[in-house]
Amino acid sequence: MTDFDKAFIGSIPKLYDSLMVPMIFAPYAAGMAERVAGFSPRAVLETAAGSGAVTRALAPRLGAGTRYVASDLNQPMLDYAAARQADGGRIEWRQADAMHLPFEDETFDVVCCQFGAMFFPDRIGAYAEARRVLQPGGRFVFSVWDSVQENEFAAVVAQAVAEMFPENPPVFIARTPHGYYDKARIRDDLRRAGFEDVQIETHEEVSRAQSAQEAATAYCQGTPLRNEIEARDASLLMPTTERAAQALADRYGAGPITGKIQAHVVTATK
Repeated sequence: MTDFDKAFIGSIPKLYDSLMVPMIFAPYAAGMAERVAGFSPRAVLETAAGSGAVTRALAPRLGAGTRYVASDLNQPMLDYAAARQADGGRIEWRQADAMHLPFEDETFDVVCCQFGAMFFPDRIGAYAEARRVLQPGGRFVFSVWDSVQENEFAAVVAQAVAEMFPENPPVFIARTPHGYYDKARIRDDLRRAGFEDVQIETHEEVSRAQSAQEAATAYCQGTPLRNEIEARDASLLMPTTERAAQALADRYGAGPITGKIQAHVVTATK
């Protein structure tokens, strides 16, 4: 992973939330919220909260007395999430590194993280931190994307973008969001962090976009893939987006499009 992969800056947070969240994150956010609320926690920590997809889904499901801390390493994303949260006053918003959590031992009943683990430079360290702040019997619940081949829009866009830069193709999509999908590796990382009770479920959902153009804009301009494109040639951001849009339209047609998405949902108990 490079520094570009973690740079959710400029217009990326808004595009990410308005396009990427409804297209691929919302179905899993609803499932994560249901799972976490089902544990009836008294204190919840969300790491890598991003633009707040899970936060918005989970907060209404928690009891009035439940402490809810939403954290993210990236302050612009956290600011955007807080601004979008209708009941943001009951949530503690904290800029925090998941590998160095600023909380006492055994503080939370649940630590949850949707599609953030792929970005952790030291996953074992981050998992150990999650375990440290959990109460005995507490749960660490997180999700990661399956391989790019199992996520149709991402695969089409990745190929189209690579064709625009044949000598130095941007590989953010395969390298980072879809680069940590091996279940044996995930189990081993959690075991090395101190978790023994680990359950991994694979969930297929449907990705929806109003058009191929919308989906291409989401990936090329609403994720750190944009940083990789602009680092190579900023003048090619729009042509690359158009190339990706055409590739999606060629495969899925005009008008609203749908495609398969797939992710692993992990529950590790302390």
